[in-house]
Amino acid sequence: MTKIIIAIDGFSGWGKGTMAKGGAREIGYIYVDTGAMYRAVTLYALRNGMFNEEDSEKGSSSSIKADELEKAMPDIHITFKLNPSTGRPDTYLNGDNVENDIRGMEVSSHVSPVAALPFVRKAMVAQQQAMGREKGIVMDGRDIGTTVFPNAELKIFVTASAEVRAQRRYDELKGKGQEANFDDILKNVQERDYIDTHREVSPLRKAADAIELDNSNMTIPEQKAWLLEQFHKATSAK
Repeated sequence: MTKIIIAIDGFSGWGKGTMAKGGAREIGYIYVDTGAMYRAVTLYALRNGMFNEEDSEKGSSSSIKADELEKAMPDIHITFKLNPSTGRPDTYLNGDNVENDIRGMEVSSHVSPVAALPFVRKAMVAQQQAMGREKGIVMDGRDIGTTVFPNAELKIFVTASAEVRAQRRYDELKGKGQEANFDDILKNVQERDYIDTHREVSPLRKAADAIELDNSNMTIPEQKAWLLEQFHKATSAK
């Protein structure tokens, strides 16, 4: 069977990673979480004092010491390694497993302005395109079907209300034993939506040839089944 590229885009917190991971595992494809890459860059910036203290809590683009981060980009190496216990890839930053660190609210509240920086997107897109050179890959993010792989054979754009996505994020954090406040999470989701859709470089938008899925009322198994159905349609047409 001819291998294809599956590009999945959508807003934050709607479970695209869960659907993409499950689908990739089912069909034997490589899964790449591009959001984790931007989160890892954000974590690096936070750990190295690249946000101005006075407004770092806002996560605004003006709070980022962009010049320092740009100079550091050649020293930021992001890789993925399969976790045998979970069966899923963990994110590594310069050789250290940061999978749990990048999922907290501190990174979540700072990642969108970092991801909006043109030099960050250029570096990440180049890495992502290299990963998909041989096809047989499922990649999720914000601009996969529009910028990273505009010629992907299967493009999916997933939507859900901000409230539904905030509730999912809240449940996820509580399930991991982490502190979580629904109102704070909802505000963060709404702010990230605005930044993602209004940034100058590669804003989040639905590709003209993408299939739209509203998964507000779908279970994880239903989403995975839907994705597999689209995959079989795309590959049978090849």
